[in-house]
Amino acid sequence: MKSIVLVTVPRVLLGLLFLVSAADGFWWMATGAHFIHPPTSERGVVFEMALQNSGFFWPLLKSVNLVGGLSLLLNIAPALGLALIAPVMAVIVLFHLAINPQGIPVAVILVVLGGLLVWAYRERYAGLLR
Repeated sequence: MKSIVLVTVPRVLLGLLFLVSAADGFWWMATGAHFIHPPTSERGVVFEMALQNSGFFWPLLKSVNLVGGLSLLLNIAPALGLALIAPVMAVIVLFHLAINPQGIPVAVILVVLGGLLVWAYRERYAGLLR
């Protein structure tokens, strides 16, 4: 029961969150419109537009979101999936703290879910810290 609450639920929720983010990003690339877009400050929209207009970064970001999200959701190398999306999660948290404070609840959710998974997979990351 403990592993379901502390590992499976965070893994599935984080996987779904990043899968939806990837789908929305690819939808934007195909249509120029988002199907899910939370309220974003004016500075946040400028930041997002800069990423989208770079020409290369948005597809890379959404591809990483897709691979990491699917890895977590399907439980295929989930520690690797979490490692892939960890830098994205860090940028999302900093984005909400510095530019888009109305999204701080999302940042807290990412920190909690990610923290639970880092703890659950700590043995798999041990070699990186030696």
